[in-house]
Amino acid sequence: MVEALVGSFISAMATVLGAVPLLFVKSLSEKWKDVLIAFTAGIMVSASTFGLLPQALKESGIIPLTLGLLIGVIALDLLEKNLPHIDIEQKRGVSSFDSKSLLVIFALFIHNIPEGLSTGFSYASSNGGLGPMVAIAIGAQNMPEGLVLAIFLIHSKVSKLKLMLIVTLTGLMEVVSAIVGYFAASYIEGLIGYGLAFASGAMLFIVYKELIPETHGHGYERSATYSFIIGLLIMIYISFYFG
Repeated sequence: MVEALVGSFISAMATVLGAVPLLFVKSLSEKWKDVLIAFTAGIMVSASTFGLLPQALKESGIIPLTLGLLIGVIALDLLEKNLPHIDIEQKRGVSSFDSKSLLVIFALFIHNIPEGLSTGFSYASSNGGLGPMVAIAIGAQNMPEGLVLAIFLIHSKVSKLKLMLIVTLTGLMEVVSAIVGYFAASYIEGLIGYGLAFASGAMLFIVYKELIPETHGHGYERSATYSFIIGLLIMIYISFYFG
């Protein structure tokens, strides 16, 4: 339990780390944003493919893996359809912290719940190295998410102190949901396999629906592709080390 708490907290605070550059600069080049997001996508694909899915198969078999993965994809699909997206460009010139900003922040709170559950399920697994690996993958995804949220809030004329507080609170939602996921998987027999597959489905949906399309369209597809491969390889090495 302590390891799950520490791992989820570090993963959640990666959101804050991603926002830190915005304390010193007001923007990041499109090329660097694409490279960082693609790197994150590589890490998440690697963690899902080489970590979560094999362990889900080992824990519960092919049927729970299939059902859990599909539930993860569908759950994230419903979230994406019903919660607002961060549209940075349209926020330029906005002079107040309006209801749209509040809605986006609420959306990120909700969006972080399945990510925290993923970490909690992984720490409850019989594979002791899976929890840290998934925490690293989720943390890597949280960094560009924190950066984008910080950019959005700056364009909404939010003070830097309030910005960091908001980003921190959205990250902490992952800690709460990680604890829920850990206890649920620990005390409900047979849930771990479903939970790990759910986490994989959620990650893969984020990668293919959000992250990869975000890196293509600004003219830096080649750099983003290499960054994706590097992220995937780094996570394989991490998996080998913890596994």
